[in-house]
Amino acid sequence: MMLQWIMAYRIAIRSLVANRMRACLNVLGIVIGIAAVTTMVSIGQSAGQLVSSELSSIGSNVIIVLPKNQQRGGVQREMAVTLTADDAIAIKRECWSISAVSPIVGTAGQVIYGNNNWSPRELLGVNEDFVAIRNWQILSGGFFTDRELESADKVCVIGKTIVANLFQTTDPIGEQIRIRDVPFRVIGVLDEKGANLAGEDEDNVVLLPYTTVQKRLQGETFSHVHAIMATASSSDTVDRATQEINDLLSERHRVVIGDPGDFQVQSLTEIAGILTTITGSITAMLASIAGISLFVGGVGIMNMMLVTVTERTREIGIRRAVGAKRKDILRQFLIESTVLSLVGGAIGLALGIATSTCATLLINHFLPATNWPAVVSIPAAFLAMVFSLLVGVFFGYYPARKASLMHPIDALRHDG
Repeated sequence: MMLQWIMAYRIAIRSLVANRMRACLNVLGIVIGIAAVTTMVSIGQSAGQLVSSELSSIGSNVIIVLPKNQQRGGVQREMAVTLTADDAIAIKRECWSISAVSPIVGTAGQVIYGNNNWSPRELLGVNEDFVAIRNWQILSGGFFTDRELESADKVCVIGKTIVANLFQTTDPIGEQIRIRDVPFRVIGVLDEKGANLAGEDEDNVVLLPYTTVQKRLQGETFSHVHAIMATASSSDTVDRATQEINDLLSERHRVVIGDPGDFQVQSLTEIAGILTTITGSITAMLASIAGISLFVGGVGIMNMMLVTVTERTREIGIRRAVGAKRKDILRQFLIESTVLSLVGGAIGLALGIATSTCATLLINHFLPATNWPAVVSIPAAFLAMVFSLLVGVFFGYYPARKASLMHPIDALRHDG
């Protein structure tokens, strides 16, 4: 039995080599299909991994509370600043599923050191929990404390981009910078984060006590904040923590039942789920479109095998006359179509891996800030190879069966 299969493979390979040009042209559809599927799925999974890593860099189990746009008389008004630092303190004190909370106060301005000046992407007023929420390490120095928050001290912590553009080789710890003509002492430098999904430099940031921003930069006497950022104690308690915040703020803001309220609470888990669904759907759609090439390639193989059956009618007749059975003829032609598909699948798989890798290199070359990860989808590659095998068997069966059903006498009479 094993000898019969070996002989069938040798005959099939000899036949394909004898018609190598036609075989190459017909297997091209399989090559393109497998390469397209592998490339699309790999790039789609790279995008998904990029989204996951970016969300992880923001912080795990993060919940964001924002003011909500208000409508009155059917007309949408600007976003009202309805959140306060007291809301953040209450969340930390009364929401048991929350482990850290920070109010966020945003402002803008140039940072000046000596003769150098720089415009940070973000000037944020926060509290001591902010770095824990964002999973942000302190590279050197330290972070401000409760005492500095209460006294609205003029201290700050800066990102690596600020250091590179203002201080160059000077150690920034202990140095003074000026923001809106107010001097601030640098007490810490944040570890490098890189760029976010939008390509924005996250290290181009200055963090200050939120009380300092309110009193010394904005000149405000009230404690309104632009947002509140919190983190749940674990991934299992994110939903419970979100509900606790909703309930607490509804009570504090006297929200009437049925009223949407003047705030909105969002968790990054929900956002991550939405983004994962979007990237997964796009990947599936692109892979399905690319899969059409596999079907076209299979039809090409079937056409070639039908032509081959016609051209080799006398050969089939001779083989039947010397004792070959129908199953031997069926086996030979099935092996030929399967070999075509597997060879095309292997070439397409290598081409797909090379294409997805090159695409990643090009993206990182033109958009270096994104740091797009190179991912090769092993399951997609395996499924593509299995599918190419099935294509060979499916589209090769009809020509193989047609060849096996030929009557030896009729085959020998064929003029070819």
